[in-house]
Amino acid sequence: MSDPASVTRSPAVTRHLGLDLGATNLKWTVVERDGDTWNALDRGQVRTAVAGGPEAIVAQLGQVGLAAMTTWPGVATAGVGIPGLYDPRHGTTRFLVNIPGDWSGRPVAAPVAAVLGLPIAMINDARAFGLAELRLGAARGASSMVGLTLGTGVGGVIAIDGRVHQGHDGTAGEIGHQTIDPDGPSCNCGNHGCLEAFARADRIAEACGTATAEEAVEQARAGDRAALDGLERVGRYLGIGIGNMIAVISPDRVVIGGGVSAAGDLLLASARDEIQRRVRTTSISEVELVIAELGTWAGAIGAAIHGAEEAVPAAASR
Repeated sequence: MSDPASVTRSPAVTRHLGLDLGATNLKWTVVERDGDTWNALDRGQVRTAVAGGPEAIVAQLGQVGLAAMTTWPGVATAGVGIPGLYDPRHGTTRFLVNIPGDWSGRPVAAPVAAVLGLPIAMINDARAFGLAELRLGAARGASSMVGLTLGTGVGGVIAIDGRVHQGHDGTAGEIGHQTIDPDGPSCNCGNHGCLEAFARADRIAEACGTATAEEAVEQARAGDRAALDGLERVGRYLGIGIGNMIAVISPDRVVIGGGVSAAGDLLLASARDEIQRRVRTTSISEVELVIAELGTWAGAIGAAIHGAEEAVPAAASR
């Protein structure tokens, strides 16, 4: 690779930083934008400083971002992916289910912006995943999309007319928290019968009789009947949830990401069957169900793109 500092760029080409806060790792990426073309230049990750609590983690976001900007000068904006609920108006977190500490009202955007000297926009990590797949991944070229990330929870994203729909407070697209069965199992959000309560990783393992979702996929590939049946049942619930979204949105594409998406048709075959069985109002043949392309880096890439698309206009309006 050539020296990043010596790379000559057109004045129309801009660079943008993405930070993806996770419970285990804090990922970063620098992307380059040339009109409607996006290119990921570099990426990296460090262990999230969870032992230090929220204050240490917020400081770490600034430190990691500053190190990336030192390697890749000329960054214009930054975006931060948040694994939970946040307040976009005040740049604070509201609730992060998988990261210890009191995150209620915790300032993130302002202290990170102060360290980096950049305008910053925050985005939920699932919405960041969807934005990345929409701009340069599996949903590229689609006008409308529905996306799900299958892992510890079930994240969701909706895009209409080429833009991720965030709602008034950044929470739009929580597909995992639609009610599938009003008398179903408890969900971590406090409801019962959410799609997430059936399709998150620990419930997949439980349905398959394995210790982890990864083991469930391995056992199913090896022909284990209990694992195959468990994935088929989970896929059915997944198909109901996706079918609901198709009936409402009629998207061009449905993108499935997250670690559990590695199951592929072991999980999605029964989902497709359920979609065919239930959706009667739109042409299913024109809705593509595909696997995400950008892997674990989609959140950081999407955060960078969100910063590029939202932080500059926000700064200009001030």
